[in-house]
Amino acid sequence: MTDRHKRITLIHTSPVMIGLFSDIYSEILKGVEVINTVDESLLKDIIQNDQAPKSALRRVVMHILNAHQAGTDLIMVTCSSLGPAAQIGGQLLDIPVIRVDEPMVAMAVAKGQRIGILATLPSTMGPTKDLVLAKARAISRQIEVHVDLCPGAFDALLSGNPEQHDQIVSAAVRKMASKVDVILLAQASMARVLVSIPAGTIDVPILTSPRPAIEHAATILGLKDACQARLDL
Repeated sequence: MTDRHKRITLIHTSPVMIGLFSDIYSEILKGVEVINTVDESLLKDIIQNDQAPKSALRRVVMHILNAHQAGTDLIMVTCSSLGPAAQIGGQLLDIPVIRVDEPMVAMAVAKGQRIGILATLPSTMGPTKDLVLAKARAISRQIEVHVDLCPGAFDALLSGNPEQHDQIVSAAVRKMASKVDVILLAQASMARVLVSIPAGTIDVPILTSPRPAIEHAATILGLKDACQARLDL
């Protein structure tokens, strides 16, 4: 199969994510067909339960299996709260199934010992912290993990006030920066905050998940012109 015939499937919990990821994959995954699957009921269940309930994880696994049945070369789950479902689905298939935050987390563990995690939903904090600890164990690295929630930020985003979302998250970044070597913005929706933080005002790296995830997908697909993620996942 040539590069131009390759297909990846992204599984989202909100249509907002389509625009966020399309700007990146249109740059990196040239000639690749991208299928966006959106299930907003997943996000509603996550918010209602402050975690991803088993029923939501099962639905994600079904979306993964359906994408495979429809034909695809790679599947990505773009919601960090649902990362465990990507791992379950990946065990059932012979194609790559990746969670959006895995490349970002691998970069963070390689960069520093004190790792900060910021999230706007409580449901993301546990899965992201667990992934950070697992990646550190895999390379026998001792780390400290600092986790903090940005109250009100996600509600602001849902209510159509992205500027308030960015202000809340930016303030949390500044507060955490003095305590850690690297900061993870745990949810893909938080990536937009980077443009509101002036260059040089934060002394530690701030990592987001969408671009490293798409770069990693490109690497897996073997795209010659893609920007390589260069991560040992």
